[in-house]
Amino acid sequence: MKKFCLNSVLPCLAALLSFCLTSSTLAQSTKKLDKAAAQIPVQESAKDKNLETATFGGGCFWCVEAVYQRVDGVTRVVSGYAGGQVENPTYQAVCTGRTGHAEVCQITFDPSIVSFEQMLAIFLKSHDPTTLNKQGNDVGTQYRSVVFYHDENQRVATEKVIAEFKAEKVFGNKKIVTEISPLPDFYPAEAYHQNYFRLHPSEAYCQFTIVPKIEKFERIFKDLSAAQKAKQAKKTRNTQGLTGDKPNAK
Repeated sequence: MKKFCLNSVLPCLAALLSFCLTSSTLAQSTKKLDKAAAQIPVQESAKDKNLETATFGGGCFWCVEAVYQRVDGVTRVVSGYAGGQVENPTYQAVCTGRTGHAEVCQITFDPSIVSFEQMLAIFLKSHDPTTLNKQGNDVGTQYRSVVFYHDENQRVATEKVIAEFKAEKVFGNKKIVTEISPLPDFYPAEAYHQNYFRLHPSEAYCQFTIVPKIEKFERIFKDLSAAQKAKQAKKTRNTQGLTGDKPNAK
């Protein structure tokens, strides 16, 4: 009887140990990313400079927000709802799938640092644009893949980038089902949804769903990472301090 009980418990203990080790690794990774992200400049609105705005929906807006907050040139990210028939929708109403809204992020960025085409590339590679009304375990039209363009230039650019991804078979033979529509009314989500990952990095959903997306972004888009650019700038300053070198005056 004792041997039977031990054999039945061992798999559970092994699974628990694996979970703890994975959680510890993800937590350490998150701390490193957030420490670097803390050096990202304070957010500004599109009215402050010659900035542009993009509106993307790629599943849960917590995920989209967390990725774009790390993009160099992005000054503001607001989670919200767009594409539905109800005014001022609540999160609870949108979750029913009956309002027609998608969870989206409205992103303000500096096109002199990161182009709209680069923003699109990040968007397409940070979620699965080949699954209709579904991202992972999140299912429903509110989780659809969508680009709400703000002007004709964005529409043309979106169609061009998606066509290039199809031609290059970035997703193999899978069809990209991303919706491309003109921007309807945008409604900011409730305050508790804003900056969600930064405020709740240890939550299970954040660790197992968002952290891998951030790590993927940092791996694929190193040149567009605000955290990595800040880290490199600090390294350069330290090197100059040690050697006594100074930037050439102009």
